[in-house]
Amino acid sequence: MSGNLRVVLVDDHALFRSGARAELGASLDIVAEAGTVEEAQAVIAATRPDVVLLDVHLPGGHGGGGAEVARAFAGSPVKFLALSVSDAAEDVVAVIRAGARGYVTKTITADELIEAVARVAEGDAVFSPRLAGFVLDAFGAAMGDVAAADDELDSLSAREQEVMRLIARGYTYREVAGELFISIKTVETHVSAVLRKLQLSNRSELTRWAARRNLL
Repeated sequence: MSGNLRVVLVDDHALFRSGARAELGASLDIVAEAGTVEEAQAVIAATRPDVVLLDVHLPGGHGGGGAEVARAFAGSPVKFLALSVSDAAEDVVAVIRAGARGYVTKTITADELIEAVARVAEGDAVFSPRLAGFVLDAFGAAMGDVAAADDELDSLSAREQEVMRLIARGYTYREVAGELFISIKTVETHVSAVLRKLQLSNRSELTRWAARRNLL
């Protein structure tokens, strides 16, 4: 089955992409490559592959890396398998919350990766050893956070929630202003109110707060 699977390779290192294509090309149909968030979104939209092999750390976009790419295709038939050198819990959880079906590290062999791609294409979830525990822990904790998150969100106005989500996703104040058709000064006022109501100190804490509650 795997020989017919159409795959897009997304990684910001051209040398790695070349090596992966050489290792996988006989078993998978590598239809395109990309090295940035914008390139990835463009080639995925153009080729509509079965599976995207996605690095989690990518330049471009709004700074969301691989998770930003996956979120852009939420609800589409395209499936994402994260392939990264990182085995950090925050990277694993972020990209899975964004919609990836699995996460494997670059220590994986070519044969194992081909099998993982086939399993993800069939709808399975695939993880390198020990990474699955991060996901189970994170989503188990998230279930317990739901009621608290609802209460905290209820403290924000509808406009403050809109601003909060955009800022947490990495938008600049100017970009938020353009997106919502409000002034930069108004954005600053809303951000100050959000941070005060949520008892947070800065936008980095806001991003972590939103990610833990699956609000990005």
